[in-house]
Amino acid sequence: MEYGFTTAAYVVAAVLFILSLGGLSGQESAKRAVWYGIAGMGLAVAATLVGPGSGLWLLSVLLIAAGGAIGWVVAQRVQMTEMPQLVAAMHSLVGLAAVFIGYNAHIELVRVLAMDEAARASLEGFAAVLAHKNGVEQVILRVEVFLGVFIGAVTFTGSVIAFGKLAGKVDSKATKLPGGHALNASAAALSLILLFMYVNGAGIWTLILMTLLAFFIGYHLIMGIGGADMPVVVSMLNSYSGWAAAAIGFSLSNDLLIVVGALVGSSGAILSYIMCKAMNRSFVSVILGGFGGTTGPAMEIAGEQIAIDAEGVASALNDADSVIIVPGYGMAVAQAQQAVSELTRKLRAAGKEVRFAIHPVAGRLPGHMNVLLAEAKVPYDIVLEMDEINEDFPNTDVVIVIGSNDIVNPAAQEDPNSPIAGMPVLEVWKAKQVFVSKRGQGTGYSGIENPLFYKENTRMFYGDAKKSVSELLPMIK
Repeated sequence: MEYGFTTAAYVVAAVLFILSLGGLSGQESAKRAVWYGIAGMGLAVAATLVGPGSGLWLLSVLLIAAGGAIGWVVAQRVQMTEMPQLVAAMHSLVGLAAVFIGYNAHIELVRVLAMDEAARASLEGFAAVLAHKNGVEQVILRVEVFLGVFIGAVTFTGSVIAFGKLAGKVDSKATKLPGGHALNASAAALSLILLFMYVNGAGIWTLILMTLLAFFIGYHLIMGIGGADMPVVVSMLNSYSGWAAAAIGFSLSNDLLIVVGALVGSSGAILSYIMCKAMNRSFVSVILGGFGGTTGPAMEIAGEQIAIDAEGVASALNDADSVIIVPGYGMAVAQAQQAVSELTRKLRAAGKEVRFAIHPVAGRLPGHMNVLLAEAKVPYDIVLEMDEINEDFPNTDVVIVIGSNDIVNPAAQEDPNSPIAGMPVLEVWKAKQVFVSKRGQGTGYSGIENPLFYKENTRMFYGDAKKSVSELLPMIK
């Protein structure tokens, strides 16, 4: 009876998770989709706590309450600009949990195998499942445990490094140790040898050594990926965490964990592929830590960056009929989305056509700009993806770039030696006038110089984005 209830609850939870994932494809359905996910997770946890073998449910409830309280405090303190770092940190915890659960499964298996038949007959829960496994099933379990720990360990250290790069605590440049990819390949090959040894009965030392190797692989992989690829890295680590959860689901014989892990793993992999395509990056190159690259010096940039004040920008906006705003991470850092929303409202009230152009990898996280604009109540119908709006720039009077660099960089098309050569970008330089809101003359997070800033129709609107946009508001007629 208990197994039947748990299975039924897991099926309903799985359906809710699928509905949640499907709903996230649209901005208007995303909020409802989040509630589907919350309901599904709540049902899954409740079914697990009251299901078979849940003798420690009180301790579980206390731990869930403690974790929930910590999560609540962290969520209250984290700014929207810090969401990418938070997501990376959450991925690291998923990976570490997979490592701990894998070790626990190994210890339980060893304990059960040391018992006599009478003692095994009295076992409950996961231990009882282990007691009924035959020789072949034990081998399969060992493979599942090994893979779960390996993927979890790679995810943990990889996510920690991604967090450091996103938070500015680790250099965003691609960095490899002497030996480069050969080190990763050697560590992976040695891990494969350890797998064969572990499956054939070697002790826990093989798991420990493999975990250390996987920690190194995760660290070295992400260190070898530059800041320009960080949005793909976050999505990729999301996929890794899903596959780690699925592997542990097999180890624990938990169907829902397998389903959820597969959903997260596959959706993260698909999103990573889509983002790589949007950046003209090789998917294999990115996930293996930055294979390839440019072979020659970058093109020299002629001209100078010409500054403009708020009055000049406001005058151009008042004279314009069509305006496109291109937001980037600089808008998030300055928390300028509310001011940008108010500017949009005033321009539209003046009868001007205002739209937003969103690049697939704008910001530090997939959909980062969409979330910020939705938070600021910018209408969904004027927020357009790159493919929908790119051909409209030649017929646009004014483009305002707020804190973007790589996604509006013409070097992607003009310089074959640029690190972003071939990457599809928003062709803002084709508009009549371009104003770039930027803190200073630096190259930004990825360290790539941008010829856009030196073009004749571009003016640099220096200063904090929130303050700069706010200065424009009273000047708009």
